[in-house]
Amino acid sequence: MLNWSQAAWLAVGLAVAGIAIRPAGRRWLAITTAAFRETALVLALFSIWQLAGRLALLKVQSAHGHALWVWHVERALHLPSEVTVQQWFLPSSSLIKFFNVYYATIHFPALIVFLVWMFFRHRPHYPAVRNTVAILTAACLLIQLIPVAPPRMFPQIGFVDTALKYGQSVYGAAGSGFADQLSAMPSVHVAWAVLEAVFVIPISPSKWRWLVLVHTTLTILIVTVTANHWWLDGIVASILLGMAIAVERWSRVLITRLRARMATVPQPELVGVAAGE
Repeated sequence: MLNWSQAAWLAVGLAVAGIAIRPAGRRWLAITTAAFRETALVLALFSIWQLAGRLALLKVQSAHGHALWVWHVERALHLPSEVTVQQWFLPSSSLIKFFNVYYATIHFPALIVFLVWMFFRHRPHYPAVRNTVAILTAACLLIQLIPVAPPRMFPQIGFVDTALKYGQSVYGAAGSGFADQLSAMPSVHVAWAVLEAVFVIPISPSKWRWLVLVHTTLTILIVTVTANHWWLDGIVASILLGMAIAVERWSRVLITRLRARMATVPQPELVGVAAGE
């Protein structure tokens, strides 16, 4: 697993390569340079995510306080208890182990597969999707600078750290491990899983496109059952997705209008020629 500085340097290197290499009409080279640039963007976001986690770990006490505030807000909103949902699945150790592996390994590869599929199969839609992913992820990471502890850190409420229980934790106990532990709000897992469904269903003509909802539903269930996220983490992530889509569309409209306006502005040399100078 790359740390934030390694990911950042790799992102810079790929970005430079993507800019410096000249395709010269060769299709495979053009695809390679585009892949370099897109991978650089993903790595840059990953680097920021890791760095945000490091900063959050400096505020463990406030993270627990924020998490308890989230718990009380959920009770005030009469949301179902995550403890109850987790208790439904705890008797099945095989299912819990599968959930732990799914949580730790699927979300990032799923995003990569989704972006690659968009790039090669639905290229006209790819820029909007790529920009939305970037805006959404950046917004999530910005909020994550305010540390919020996950439910699994509250055994006193009744939560069980399922990954730690079965020796599958990427975090370890009490703040050890390579992954960020105190950035539960909002859930990037849920944000990406919902985003994939939002774009795959209307874009793909395949009758199998609805299967993407299996991944989305599983992700929402698994982050809850494994006690890695609160309900509000997913709700806020979904709201941010809606805002990211709106910002991306508004930005495209604004850029189109600016280009159209620039195209109608008379160029000085052309004005001179028209005046007979």
